[in-house]
Amino acid sequence: MSSKIRVGFVGLQPGKSWAARSHIPALRLLSDRFAIMGVANTSLASAQRAAEACDIPLAFENVQAMAASPEIDMISVTVRVPYHLGLVRAAAVAGKHVYCEWPLGNGLAEGQEMARMVRDAGVLGIAGTQARVSPVIRYVRDLLRDGYVGRVLSSTVTARGRSWGPVHDDAAARGYLLDNRNGASMLTIPIGHTLAAIRDVLGDISEVAAVVDNRRKTILLPETGAMVPFDTPDQVAVQARVGDGILLTMHYRGGMPRDGQGLCWEINGTDGDLRITGLHGGTQQVDLQLQGGQGQDGAWRDLEVPVEYTAGPWAENINPANVGRLYARMADDIRNGTRTAPTFDDAVELHRILETITRASAEGRRLAVDAPNRPLDA
Repeated sequence: MSSKIRVGFVGLQPGKSWAARSHIPALRLLSDRFAIMGVANTSLASAQRAAEACDIPLAFENVQAMAASPEIDMISVTVRVPYHLGLVRAAAVAGKHVYCEWPLGNGLAEGQEMARMVRDAGVLGIAGTQARVSPVIRYVRDLLRDGYVGRVLSSTVTARGRSWGPVHDDAAARGYLLDNRNGASMLTIPIGHTLAAIRDVLGDISEVAAVVDNRRKTILLPETGAMVPFDTPDQVAVQARVGDGILLTMHYRGGMPRDGQGLCWEINGTDGDLRITGLHGGTQQVDLQLQGGQGQDGAWRDLEVPVEYTAGPWAENINPANVGRLYARMADDIRNGTRTAPTFDDAVELHRILETITRASAEGRRLAVDAPNRPLDA
């Protein structure tokens, strides 16, 4: 491997895609550790256009050609969920490390297969559960450890699921996000990311009861005024036991908030409370605000995250920052053999929880969960 880890991208649309808006800026802030070397899209012409627009040296006709190149050390998979399995397979077979966005696979079985692939190939597979490295999330975990709220009694999350409300104005993603077969729903994306953070903060989930439902049935296309059917969940309610018996309740509903606060996560303890708020329930991609209160405090007070949690070459935009924090950990793990970033094996356990939530809803009963969490090293 060269002095820098040489990255190839699958799924890069300049100015539009998640990779262009978050991954590319993040890696450029880490230019001492990474070099962006290649791109493979649906055609060579598309890859060439993306490479030229983003000043990337190499364009490839497909992921197999990119994975075979000696100029590439790792591949970032930033396309839609149904394509993850095949692309990760191509990277693993070629002996390349992989960063794959969450959801890892289209369901638990695919996630398990992908984890086996990278394990058998002896390469590192990192899953993009960025909320786990958010400074606010990490600070809250430490506040609880240090006794800020005393013994945690309960926790409540009320959140908005943005894309699955009354209106869907993202024409490019419409058929993808509104078809449950694609594995990219309010349950798997924002709830999945938030559950990843909850487990780091509060501990393992031991049992769940749930209602996963589509109540609207139709959604407005603003450019035509047409109402079209969709079958992904727009209401998800979960009740769970976490950690040492903490009562966790979650309710996600589709759409955006009226007042700019679409996420409220409260943690209640014997000696105090903490509250995390944000624009919507995509905990991994919104600026999070933290408040707390102890003892007889009659009001919330703002809590500033110490600089040691935010230190790094990060821009103000939270998306490149959280993605960059994962890449920085991945670089350390590749170089040092550590495991400070969320792995494919970690993602499998998160998939297992989502599958149990779905099954608990379908069966109408409370189910035990066996999905241990691996806390990330600092």
